[in-house]
Amino acid sequence: MNQLQIEELQRKLQKLQLERMNEDSSDEEPTFQSVQGKLNDKQLFQNLSIDSFEVYTTLGTGTFGRVKQVRIKRDPSRQVYALKIMKKHDIIKLKQVDHIKSEKNILNEIQHPFLVQLKGSFQDAKCIYMLFEFVSGGELFSRLRKDGRFSQDITLFYVSEILLAIQHLHRKDIVYRDLKPENLLIDREGHIKIADFGFAKKIKNNHTQTLCGTPEYLAPELIQGAKTGYGKSIDWWALGVLIFEMLAGHPPFYDIEPTNIYKKILNGVIEFPKFLHVRAKDVIRKLLNSDVNKRLGVEDEGAALMNHKFFRGVPWQKVYEKKIQPPWIPFLRNETDSQWFDKYPEERDDIQPIDDEKQHMFDDF
Repeated sequence: MNQLQIEELQRKLQKLQLERMNEDSSDEEPTFQSVQGKLNDKQLFQNLSIDSFEVYTTLGTGTFGRVKQVRIKRDPSRQVYALKIMKKHDIIKLKQVDHIKSEKNILNEIQHPFLVQLKGSFQDAKCIYMLFEFVSGGELFSRLRKDGRFSQDITLFYVSEILLAIQHLHRKDIVYRDLKPENLLIDREGHIKIADFGFAKKIKNNHTQTLCGTPEYLAPELIQGAKTGYGKSIDWWALGVLIFEMLAGHPPFYDIEPTNIYKKILNGVIEFPKFLHVRAKDVIRKLLNSDVNKRLGVEDEGAALMNHKFFRGVPWQKVYEKKIQPPWIPFLRNETDSQWFDKYPEERDDIQPIDDEKQHMFDDF
């Protein structure tokens, strides 16, 4: 039995396990413990501290700290979560206090099947903490790296879910600004969850100017932002880059030096692999149009994009309701299985608290 056959068998076993769990949960009378868990759901995420958790492995690291897999000690359901731990000292040093507050406010505002859900937040003298649902299938980037590239059907499945999530953000005047495979997680059922809202921003009049994001995914108007400004259009450009990368196995604009990447983006020349379907090439060209006013998705918040022939036959309501069979379901041994995440060395707990006179900077977090 080769590796592909093993993975297919694991996927089928996982699917059967999920079906049995759903059958069991629908047939059983609710126990006192399950009712108690539901009744205490709001209370569960209040008055939290780091001592409220059983802390397990590291799921990821970032500029300000790391994300840990945790359980809340008082939770009768023993649900697993992801706790984002950010050092106050580093946040202040890098002048990111307002950005962290903005990230929390945005996360509190959004609720969508394909966006990661913030459950609660708290702080102490050392750190800021954000508690998220645990998305157990790891990064889409890992799947893409393993497979090399995706078929058009697999790409279409993931992109359809991402498109609906972007629409939701834009309708709330939120621009995401960091769409890339590393920020796309796969849940236990095989569906997409967009994570990491560190660059997301609530914008007024569809206009902002800050240069941020990942070089390969930056839109021309973002690179030129200091002069002209930009808006939600940059997320549709990034979706075009993402579609290209999923199908080709590499981004359309790449170089070792970021400045050369910017030059290629501004030049706008796209070299398509010969194996790409004509529909895929067409939708990519229309998303990677340097003329913002002609870029697909910009004028109607994605409505014309949904009607493009690349998405022909997509049942959008079923996509939203997660009724389309995912191409891959992560095999999980138990609730705390983190095998689909990279391994990280654990950090020594020597974080120092910030000075008392600086604590006021986080008063309204």
